[in-house]
Amino acid sequence: MFLRLAAALCLLLSCGPASADDTDPSLVIDKYVQHFVVNTDGSYVLTVDQVKRIVQERAIAPHSQYYISYNRTLDEVGAIEAYTRKPDGRRVQVLPEHIKDQQEAASSDAPMFQDTRLKIIIFPEVETGDQLVVHYTLKRLRALFPGQFEDLTSSEFYDNQQLFLIYDMPASMPLHADAAGFEPVAIASKPGRRRYQWHYVNGPNQRIEEDSVSYFDYGKRLAVSTFSDYAAFARAYAQRATDHGTASVSITALAARLTAALPNPRAKALALSDWVRRHIRYVAVYVGPGGVVPHPAATVLANRYGDCKDHAILLEALLRAAGIASSAVLVNNGSAYRLPRVPTLGIFNHVITYVPSLDLYLDSTAASIEAGYLPSAVMDKPVLLAASGTLARTPAAQRERHHTSVWFGLRADGSGQFKVSKTTEGAVAEPYRQAVRDTKPADRTLFVRQILQGFGQQGKGEFDPGQVDGSGGRYIMGMQGSSDNVANLPGPFGMATSYNFWGGLDEALTAFAQQKERTQDFICPAIDAEDELALAFPHGVKIIALPKALMLEDPNLRYRAQYLQRGNTVIVQRSLTFRHHTVVCSPADYRRMQPLLERMIRDLKSQVIISGP
Repeated sequence: MFLRLAAALCLLLSCGPASADDTDPSLVIDKYVQHFVVNTDGSYVLTVDQVKRIVQERAIAPHSQYYISYNRTLDEVGAIEAYTRKPDGRRVQVLPEHIKDQQEAASSDAPMFQDTRLKIIIFPEVETGDQLVVHYTLKRLRALFPGQFEDLTSSEFYDNQQLFLIYDMPASMPLHADAAGFEPVAIASKPGRRRYQWHYVNGPNQRIEEDSVSYFDYGKRLAVSTFSDYAAFARAYAQRATDHGTASVSITALAARLTAALPNPRAKALALSDWVRRHIRYVAVYVGPGGVVPHPAATVLANRYGDCKDHAILLEALLRAAGIASSAVLVNNGSAYRLPRVPTLGIFNHVITYVPSLDLYLDSTAASIEAGYLPSAVMDKPVLLAASGTLARTPAAQRERHHTSVWFGLRADGSGQFKVSKTTEGAVAEPYRQAVRDTKPADRTLFVRQILQGFGQQGKGEFDPGQVDGSGGRYIMGMQGSSDNVANLPGPFGMATSYNFWGGLDEALTAFAQQKERTQDFICPAIDAEDELALAFPHGVKIIALPKALMLEDPNLRYRAQYLQRGNTVIVQRSLTFRHHTVVCSPADYRRMQPLLERMIRDLKSQVIISGP
C-alpha cells in the first residue's frame, strides 16, 4: 500500500546479502493518484484514488483492509467509495457497515490522549486476482502551520504501475521539492493557481539491510514544502509555542528549590532536566493541532505529564527561571541522519532541549537516560534550533563503557560454581540500573537461569542488583551460583572462551557483523567493551591447548585477546574499542573492516582444550 506520510505523521512530534530487487510480487499497485488542492491559509482537500491487485494469496490478509488516518478536530473525511473488482469485471461493493471508525493505536508504550482516528475500509470477498478499489476525500480544515503546507511521501516495495502525486497550489505559495525516484511531470494550471505533478519511477527495490539508516536517507521519496528554508520552519514552530514557556510562580519556586545549593549553570541544568525526566510522565497528548503546539509549561507541571514538546517547554521555563537560556530542538528520533533540502514534519518527529551557553543537549523524555547524556537514537543527528532557526548537530559520541568479569570454578564431575560481575559506565549506566530497578525480584532469579541456559548450562543462583536506587555514571551488578554441567569431564573437552552476559563484547560484535554484505549506510555506534573470563580447573584436569593471542587494528577499531595459564587456571582477556567520526558508516567502511570482524568472531568461538581427571 502506498504510504502518504503527511497525514499519518502530522502528529508525530510526539514523542531498519543485498539482492538486486526486493520488490514484493504478492501485490501490484495498478493505480495510485494523490491530489492535494491547497488554500492560502494552508488548509486543503486531498483526493485519493487507488487500485491494487492481489497477485498471491499471502497478500489477502494484510491488504483486504484500507486505513485512512485523520484528525477528528482538524479533518473531515468525505464520501468513501470502495469495492472489490473481480477478474470478470463484477463489483462487490463495500457497504457502509463495512467501514469502521476507531481510535488509532498507540505507537509506543506511553498512553495517548489524541484526536487521531482511523477509518477502516473492509473489502468483501477478496481472492487472488481481485482488484481493490478505493476513492475518498479528506478535508483539512485548519493547517498545523497557518499559511503553510508540507508533505513527505514514499512507496512500499511493490510493483507500482501508475503512481502520481499532484499538488494544486495558490500561485502565491510556491512549492519547494526534494525528489529522489520521483520525476516532475508538466501539468496545466488554472489562473491564480499553480499545479505540480510528480510521477513515481517504477523499478527494482533494494532490500533494507539490518541497522541501515532510514530509507528516506537514500531511497525513493518526495518531500515538498512551502517553507523557503529551515529558518522559516523554525520560526513557524516557535511562533506556535510563544508564551507557553512562561515561568509561572510555581515553576520559579521549583527551579529555585532544585538549584539552590548547586555551584554552576551546568549542574543546575542537569538537575532541572533530571527532575523533569523523573517526575513528568511521558504521555502522548495530541488534541487538535497538538502535534506541533506544546501545552503551557504551568499546565504540564500541574498535570505531571506531557509529550516531548511539553517536556521541552517545561524544561525551558525551569531553565529560564534559573537564569539559563535554552531552545527547543527539532530532531529525528529514528534512523534518519540526513535532512531533505526542504523542511517537513515527516523527518522531525521529536523535540529535545539545547542550552547554547553550555553547548549541552538534554532529552528529558528519555526515562532511562541520565541528564548530560543522550539516547542513541538522537546522537549525531542534524537538528533545528527553534529559537535561532539555525541547523546544528548533536554529539557523535559520549562516554559509555562495559566491563564484564566471569569466573567458573570447576569440580571433577564437571559441575561448578560461577560468579559474574558487570560494570557499566557513562551513558549506559542508568539504562542498566533502571532495567534492573524495574524488574521484580522473582524475575531476577529467573534471569540467572536464562543466562545459564544461554551458556548451555543448567543450575541456579542469585542476582545481585547492586545500588539500584543510586545515580551517577557507574553501575555494578552481578550474579553467582552453581551449574550442573560447566564441562563434560573427563573429556577431552573443549571449553568455550566466551560467555556473553547482557551487552558484553560478544553481543556488540555479533550485532556489528550481522550483515554478510552491505550496500547501504548503516548505524555504527562507538564500542568500548572489556571481558575477562577465569576458568579454574580442579586438580587432575590437564590443560592441553590454549587459543593463540590475537591483536587486530585499523583506523577505527582495536581488538585484543590473550589467553594466560596460571597454575590450573586459564584467564581469557578480551577488549574491543571502535570509534568512527560519525555514528553512520558506509559500505566501504564495512568492506574494510569485514575481514577483521570475521577474525574476531572466530576468536570468540575459540576453545580451551582440557582432559581428565
